[in-house]
Amino acid sequence: MVHQVQQNPTQAVGPVTAEDCALLLSALRDAVPLVQCITNAVVTNVTANVLLALGATPAMVDIPGEARQFAPVASAVLVNLGTPTGSQREAMLEAADAANESGTPWVLDPVAVGFLAVRTQTATELVALRPAIIRGNASEIIALAGAGAGGRGVDSLDEPAAALDAARLLASRHGSVVAVSGAVDMIVAPSGAVVGVANGTPLLTQVTGGGCALGAVMAAFAALTEDPLLAAVAATGVYTIAAEHAAAVASGPGTFAAQFLDALSAITPDDVRRGLTLRSDS
Repeated sequence: MVHQVQQNPTQAVGPVTAEDCALLLSALRDAVPLVQCITNAVVTNVTANVLLALGATPAMVDIPGEARQFAPVASAVLVNLGTPTGSQREAMLEAADAANESGTPWVLDPVAVGFLAVRTQTATELVALRPAIIRGNASEIIALAGAGAGGRGVDSLDEPAAALDAARLLASRHGSVVAVSGAVDMIVAPSGAVVGVANGTPLLTQVTGGGCALGAVMAAFAALTEDPLLAAVAATGVYTIAAEHAAAVASGPGTFAAQFLDALSAITPDDVRRGLTLRSDS
């Protein structure tokens, strides 16, 4: 089910407002979107728990045959290239194709593309299928656009600002919203407009799945609106504000991981209205 969230131009920071994001969080809690996750073995449990804490439902359907069958049933699909087995790569392409046929929004997370050949080829095939949202770190986005060799595994060697030209190229070429993670997350629309989300904590980089689970959250929000820019900004804002709340009471990465799930469960639309810091660059 798609929930249309109307934008209020009098509160606009660029094309998206904090109020829009707050309303979308409320819509998620009401709708309980079902997110098909084709993701990597390292973060499967983390991703499922993040979605459950937020108020969505995860479905780890990632084998050929079933992936194609399930994508039209799901509210949204996540495709994450973190540990791509042969059968999982086949399932990814099936799910993306079926999602396009059924109008199911899907998110591509091109983990560690660039210098690793198998996942880079798979990412090239997937991005040609025009995901609603592409989410990655700066080095991954630069590599996916063909402008660099990628980072060091899941670690970026580039800052988000350095990836803006590559993100704009990808967004324009494929009609996708491109979200570049970093200290300030930069989210680029196909029009070239950029919304920055200046929330978060370095602790997100010190726990498994800090970035990968965000891709699943973007998929959950994409199920609620026909505006993928709004979905990506709202997902990033909710996720990073919850991380700030968790960091405030955590004593380190271990306690942060548990506190983060609690914060995702507890975050309210009013928290988003008060805490979201948006930057606009059109």
